[in-house]
Amino acid sequence: MLIFTLGALFLSASLAIITYERSRSYLVRNRETSLQQQTFVNARLMRARLREPGADPAALLASLDLPTASSEQVLRAGGNWFSTDERLGVEVVPPGVLEAVAAGHAAKQRFGSEDGVPRLAVGVPMVDVGAQYFAVYPLRRLSDTLNVLRNSLLLGSVFTTVAGALAGVWTSRRVLRPLADVSAAAASVAAGRFDIRLQGGSDPDLATVATSFNHMTDALQRRIRRDARFASAVSHELRSPLATLVNSVEVMLTRRSDLPERSRTAVDLLAAEVRRFQRLVEDLLEMSRLDAGADVLEMEDVRLGEFVVHAAAATGVGKEVVVVADDARRAVINADKRRLERVVANLVENAVNHGGGVARVAVETHGASARICVEDRGPGVPEAEREVIFEPFVRGGANGRRSAGGGAGLGLSLVSEHVRLHSGRVWVEDGADGGARFVVELPVAAGGAGSGNGPA
Repeated sequence: MLIFTLGALFLSASLAIITYERSRSYLVRNRETSLQQQTFVNARLMRARLREPGADPAALLASLDLPTASSEQVLRAGGNWFSTDERLGVEVVPPGVLEAVAAGHAAKQRFGSEDGVPRLAVGVPMVDVGAQYFAVYPLRRLSDTLNVLRNSLLLGSVFTTVAGALAGVWTSRRVLRPLADVSAAAASVAAGRFDIRLQGGSDPDLATVATSFNHMTDALQRRIRRDARFASAVSHELRSPLATLVNSVEVMLTRRSDLPERSRTAVDLLAAEVRRFQRLVEDLLEMSRLDAGADVLEMEDVRLGEFVVHAAAATGVGKEVVVVADDARRAVINADKRRLERVVANLVENAVNHGGGVARVAVETHGASARICVEDRGPGVPEAEREVIFEPFVRGGANGRRSAGGGAGLGLSLVSEHVRLHSGRVWVEDGADGGARFVVELPVAAGGAGSGNGPA
């Protein structure tokens, strides 16, 4: 019991500390980056408007958009200070930020306040118009979120330690049990078969073990389904504000030619990030549906060679890179066209974004199986990463070689799930020219295999 307790305490405490620190670093960095970008956008707008004759600095401050109503803005223009809050002034800005901006450098600083709410101050010099712009943002929501996360992890550590102690007692009293059956059942559950159950039989010790194991599997299955529903609900709720954001960006793009050059750059960056965010939400919805088993396959016979040609061309890759031999062109598989098209698109996009471009897309037949092969021009995938890159939110690449393109790490995971639903498999190997070669193998429909055997 002592060993289980100490082990559970060490693991839960380590996991809690690592989780909290990484989550805190991620949330703080993202929030600061978002607020800093908002400040730079406001500073560009302020600079452009201050160049106009008769500009009113106080009115300009009031017209700028801020993430929260309690944010404060300070502007120095023409030797005078202006603030959005008449009761406050330049004293809300930390001296360090004032000094850095006065020296002509943009600066930011996180600091505490008398009300206990942390704040972030961002300053931007506007030397060409003789002005300085400052924004002070309260971080109350971020602080509350971190407090909830810390308390939850603390309670989780206590619960895990107690559970470890109970597991030690339970294990020490169960030294005579059929380990082979339990190990096989546990391996099946680890492989994703949550329908596995143990039969207790007439052995009272085995009956207790079987009951506990079955309850655990039921709870795990319910938890996975609940997590999948939660991810689906969150992603679905994001679609409404995301649609509003997309429409707003589209409106801005229609007026892009009327904006200054720097503002056009900002709008282009915003549009790119919104598109990336939209793709992420769509991938999360797709992944949650797959995890919950909510999607139904709409199977039909597909001529794989012709289908891959059109699917690759739809991604923007020229048809000349798709080479399909006669035997492979006649191969027919039973598949869901929408999912199979997503598989091809994700593999092509992965090659473009992370592999230096597509070198070759081909269809091959191998006996009773057909293969879709996508080769890229990159440095390849190391042996140690060839399994984990198909897991969700994993972006492979030693020293960041294959992660420079960004992304959330869901594309290859969706490929793996879609292929699994088609009773196929996917893997990555070395390409003919040194790049990575992603291979999707699918069973050929009865009577649909072409003659011959070999690459297209």
